[in-house]
Amino acid sequence: MTKFWPTVAALMWKDIMLELRTKDIVISILAFALLSLVIFNFALGPSSQITSAVAPGVLWVAFTFAGVLGLTRSFVLEKDQGNLIGLMLTPTSREAIYVGKMLGSFFFMLMSEIILLPVFAVLFNISPFRLELLLIILLATIGFASIGTLFSAIAINTKSREIMLPMLFLPIVVPIIIGAVMASSTAFESGPWSDMVKPVQLIVVFDVVALIFSAFAFEHVLQE
Repeated sequence: MTKFWPTVAALMWKDIMLELRTKDIVISILAFALLSLVIFNFALGPSSQITSAVAPGVLWVAFTFAGVLGLTRSFVLEKDQGNLIGLMLTPTSREAIYVGKMLGSFFFMLMSEIILLPVFAVLFNISPFRLELLLIILLATIGFASIGTLFSAIAINTKSREIMLPMLFLPIVVPIIIGAVMASSTAFESGPWSDMVKPVQLIVVFDVVALIFSAFAFEHVLQE
């Protein structure tokens, strides 16, 4: 346990510093998500009634597909530069490697979402800066990053990794997407917290199960 958190911090710091130099992941996420928001904005038109009804779905479609794009690149450099083998040879637990990579992905996704929220507010004329919505985004992003890191490690060993990750990942995270859209819709309408409890509970349960399962399964994925 004494080596666990230093290893996690070192892996996360390495991913952050590498991204600050290359900016591949964040730029890819932002470009795709911004394009999605702009397309939806023009497709829906100026009707405020339609916009307010579909805004939660639009927001999470942008977050989901942009997140998939970022997760696809999570292990690309590790694989292409041979770092993945080096990580497997280090005398540290596979759970520490998983948590470090997961926190790195979580950080990139969260930073991108924070940047996208003001753009969403301008394009759709809806204020997303509500405490309930920010909590929903935080919880959903944890689930995305936790299960996405595992499937990213699985997909990296396939020839069609850009195709395999969405095929494996998206069906699994449907509960998070449904819960996030339902809870976000209530938050946009300034509904009571009691109406958000069940969707948020769904997200929390998924997060806990995803974290535990992925941490234990990650070692077998690396060995393959």
